[in-house]
Amino acid sequence: MSLFHRILAFQPVDPLADGLGDDIAAERAEQEHFELHEQLDGRLADDWEQILTDARHDPGFSFVRDEE
Repeated sequence: MSLFHRILAFQPVDPLADGLGDDIAAERAEQEHFELHEQLDGRLADDWEQILTDARHDPGFSFVRDEE
C-alpha cells in the first residue's frame, strides 16, 4: 500500500511570457525592420556595413580577432 498518491508535474515554460513576445512584435512593426528570408540581400549587407563603419569610429569599441 502506497502513502503517496500524487503525481508531480511541472507547467511547461513559455519563453515569451516575460514580455519577449511583445518586444519581438514591436520590432517586427518597426518601419525599417528586415527579415532574414534570404541568405544575404543588398539591404542587409548595406545595413551591416554601416554598423561596422560606426563601430570602427567608436573609440570605446574594439574588434576581437581570431588568432590563426
